[in-house]
Amino acid sequence: MKRTILTVAAAAATTLTLAACGGGFESPADSGDTADTESEAADSGSVSAADAETVYRVAFNQNDQHPQFVSITNLGQRIAEATDGMCSLEVYPNETLGTQKDTIELVQAGTLDFAIIAGPLLENFNTDFAVFNLPYTFDSQEHQRAVLDDPEITGELFASIEDQNIAVLAGMHGGIRNVYNSIQPVNTPEDLDGMKIRVIESDTNLRMMELMGGSGSPMGQGEVYTAIQSGVIDGGENNPSIFANLKHDEVAPYYSYTQHLMFPDYLISNPSVLEDMDPACNEALFAELPAALVEEGQLWVEEVEASTAAAEEAGAEFNEVDLEAFREAVAPLVEESLTNETTQELYDKVRAAAE
Repeated sequence: MKRTILTVAAAAATTLTLAACGGGFESPADSGDTADTESEAADSGSVSAADAETVYRVAFNQNDQHPQFVSITNLGQRIAEATDGMCSLEVYPNETLGTQKDTIELVQAGTLDFAIIAGPLLENFNTDFAVFNLPYTFDSQEHQRAVLDDPEITGELFASIEDQNIAVLAGMHGGIRNVYNSIQPVNTPEDLDGMKIRVIESDTNLRMMELMGGSGSPMGQGEVYTAIQSGVIDGGENNPSIFANLKHDEVAPYYSYTQHLMFPDYLISNPSVLEDMDPACNEALFAELPAALVEEGQLWVEEVEASTAAAEEAGAEFNEVDLEAFREAVAPLVEESLTNETTQELYDKVRAAAE
């Protein structure tokens, strides 16, 4: 059973609306048998995802405590219950199945079923994805969720890389990135003057940090702690979970809420994998996926609260910043990046959704 990405997005938007109104999650198709099976399996609680007849592999680069790992693992369990043990998902954390770049290639080849990958990587297949990765594109987690679930905004973009054997099933929240350093609290771009801040390796991120007042230093995440400790760099930029869990709070205790990036992560598959799935498994996947997105968002809120509390206990200091000053500072990058009518129109739709 083939589902276009536009159909999937529409189903997600409808289902999330029902959830917000207090209604239950329903299958996009009118399949009473599937709904009955799901209800009976959930009541019995006897179906295990690990024991399903077919277990689809999902590659993931973070640990097994991450909100995305937990939500997609639970999705696999619900699929197993809905199909009476016919199929499920198993998430492989910590780059067990390869780096994100490697897992995209494996998905394209059809040798890996699913992968969760960072938003910027899809720019390699359609540069229009860059719109979602620009600074201050999203105002909040809620704004981002509304955009990613709106097929009028994401439908054509998500479908645009299917001919490259990548089906984007959903956009996921990947956290809100802020600046932290070992020297002082940051309130305005001027406070970053002279600081070397670790950024993701890309020309866009280097330009962003330059406009924000600092100097971008690309390096692997595993090198950041030692680099700050030895004075090679002065800090980094990431979400509170990474800041606390990687113990960066020990060497760079000043965490400032610049909120400059909120790019999505994506759950991807190969269109042929979806087409070859048993219809009941395909149906259950898309019926239960919206619930997983809601759960992931809730888990992120809890994770940020816990990480912030842990960092504060370790001695970190958190402060608000002059957000408007930072927005104005990076405005040239946004303008430089909207290079055609398509990207400008997409960006305008995203910003309109915030109003």
